[in-house]
Amino acid sequence: MDTYRVEDTPFGYTLSVIGGKWKMVIMFVLVERDVMRYSELKRAIPSITHKMLSAQLKELEADGIVTRTEYQQVPPKVEYSLTEFGESIIPILNAMCDWGNDYLNNSKK
Repeated sequence: MDTYRVEDTPFGYTLSVIGGKWKMVIMFVLVERDVMRYSELKRAIPSITHKMLSAQLKELEADGIVTRTEYQQVPPKVEYSLTEFGESIIPILNAMCDWGNDYLNNSKK
């Protein structure tokens, strides 16, 4: 019997980049608001901890999904947004929203 490892497929790779509880939520919020400061992201996702938000943003930045722009001023200002590559996930997020709408509408029948 052949061994099938989902993590060795393009689907598995995609999940390794955007999977987890918070990454898709962060990306969704950034799609909705375009550019956000860290504190705005935290307010938009109140159930995420500071440590987790920071870690997830660093991972998304390392994977080329999110860009972090730091302004040299006092007090320091940092903004986050999707990269051009990160924006390529917008159709997938929109499809997920459409599916969620369909599911909600059909599950009430």
